[in-house]
Amino acid sequence: QVQLAESGGGLVQDGGSLRLSCAASAPTFGSCGWFRQTPGKEREFVAAITWGGGTTRYADSVKGRFTISRDNTNNTMYLQMSALQPEDTAVYYCYASRRMSVSGTPDYWGQGTQVTVSS
Repeated sequence: QVQLAESGGGLVQDGGSLRLSCAASAPTFGSCGWFRQTPGKEREFVAAITWGGGTTRYADSVKGRFTISRDNTNNTMYLQMSALQPEDTAVYYCYASRRMSVSGTPDYWGQGTQVTVSS
């Protein structure tokens, strides 16, 4: 069982930046990514990346502002978030998939980290 742990969330002003990290307890050899969730809403996809990092996918709402990357030497994935908006306020969850496709369904989840963007 792979365990994931997010870090890097916090409070930031409108237009600011944050970098989230997701550390895995072991390699998953599949794609991984991020979802986010606000109270009363379903969890929504944010970004994903394949094992080799050659393919990425983003939600339209974050394209051009967020960048996903990973470092397989230390089993860590990152989400660099720039030009943050109050609408980005949510709990961000990282996931890992056992599937290679960038659209691979999540098999493992982190516990979530809160991101709050103040206007």
